[in-house]
Amino acid sequence: MPRTPTTPQVPLYKKFADELAASIRAGVLQPGERVTSVRAASQQHSLSVTTVVRAYELLESRGIIESHPQSGYFVRKTATPASTPAAMTLLPPSHPATQQPHEVDVSRLVLATLRTIQQDGTIPLGSPYPNPALFPSQRIGQYASRITRNSDSFSVFTDLPPGHPDLLRQIARRYLETGLAVDPEDIIITVGATEAINLCLQAVAQPGDTIAVETPTFYAMLHAIERMGMRAVEIPTDPLTGMDLDALEELLKTQKISACMVMPNFQNPLGSMMPDAHKKRLVELAHQHNMPLIEDAVYSELFYGAAHPTSLKTYDRDGLVLHCSSFSKSLSSAYRVGWAIPGRYRNQVEKLKFLNTLATPTIPQRAIAEYLTQGGYERHLRRVRRGLLQQRDLMRHFVLRFFPEGTRVSEPAGGYILWIELPPRVEAMELYRRCLVLGITIAPGRIFAATNRYSNFIRLNYSYTWSAEIEKALKTIGKIVAELS
Repeated sequence: MPRTPTTPQVPLYKKFADELAASIRAGVLQPGERVTSVRAASQQHSLSVTTVVRAYELLESRGIIESHPQSGYFVRKTATPASTPAAMTLLPPSHPATQQPHEVDVSRLVLATLRTIQQDGTIPLGSPYPNPALFPSQRIGQYASRITRNSDSFSVFTDLPPGHPDLLRQIARRYLETGLAVDPEDIIITVGATEAINLCLQAVAQPGDTIAVETPTFYAMLHAIERMGMRAVEIPTDPLTGMDLDALEELLKTQKISACMVMPNFQNPLGSMMPDAHKKRLVELAHQHNMPLIEDAVYSELFYGAAHPTSLKTYDRDGLVLHCSSFSKSLSSAYRVGWAIPGRYRNQVEKLKFLNTLATPTIPQRAIAEYLTQGGYERHLRRVRRGLLQQRDLMRHFVLRFFPEGTRVSEPAGGYILWIELPPRVEAMELYRRCLVLGITIAPGRIFAATNRYSNFIRLNYSYTWSAEIEKALKTIGKIVAELS
């Protein structure tokens, strides 16, 4: 296929797509014929695999080519554009069968699945953790070692809540850089975001209370509710825009909701991001009903767009938003350093932190503070975001290629996880067991709901460096899904 000079104004994937479309119109490729495979096209035209994938997806959205599971791409047999193929493969909003409160009992299943991820030699597509290779671990470790050598034996244990002053200042500074003014004294350092979420929930609700959650939702939210003897009520959630606020508003008219737990940016497992108008409306609803909002913001730094997303805390004027985050998803998962900005509940959360775990280890706090002080965090994040976006496109492409017809996939605007709806007859737990025998881990959908839902859904992690091994694993999963369909 002849190549013409590229222009700076046209992205490379669009130019390649236009060239292939021109060849199809000229009859070089006939209707029904197979298009060159992604890997072969990458080699033939000296393009990255990501560029070819994006070009093929663009042509598919135009109705020029179509994907056949397990077989690749083919020229469409009719010139009539398909009814938005991209939309057909995206997930619909969730709709729980009932909005009655439920007891929560998911911890045993979650623990069992997480243990399998730790087995040596498995391909960790089911892992909730980002690829450790993404992080500047050696540099942070050097800071930690130096701090240990230069500190006396007592000083490394002296940072009681709220935490080490240097880290508190650096976190406040980071928020200021992203458009949110936070007083360092409002921040409480915790052992990861999970402890922050637990402390915040404990500060605002009592055993037996009803807590509103998205569905599906991250199981750490459900663990906190289960641990404290509370009940969960599931709110419909859109895979693009997040929690259905109309449904929440209607629920608040008839039920007492003690708190709402929500992940507005790149929700786990959906990957959804609330528009700013929705975030503002949610905070207004909380104000009208005096309902605390526990915001999990752990993925907010891993955005793919041009600007850092806003948080619920941005719109909080009454201190009802208890904002929780950590460095575990963006800088270092080994140290488990998180924090809470609990608004009007700050004193209660600080007291509970002291009563629960006394303090967060000092050396990790100081090492991360030193890294942030020395600079390079934003440059590191830009590199991580670029890599994750490329790997998202690759995994979506190969899931839709290798999995059978009827599969639908999320398209997250940040983070590193895909939420996948399989054909209705597929039982995700059986798929999970069969994959595990072959050394592949996946996260079954049942662990993301208080009720027995999402039995034909799975979550996959795409943060690990793309390899032939991962591609082969996806092909294997697709074959098993086809067998179970």
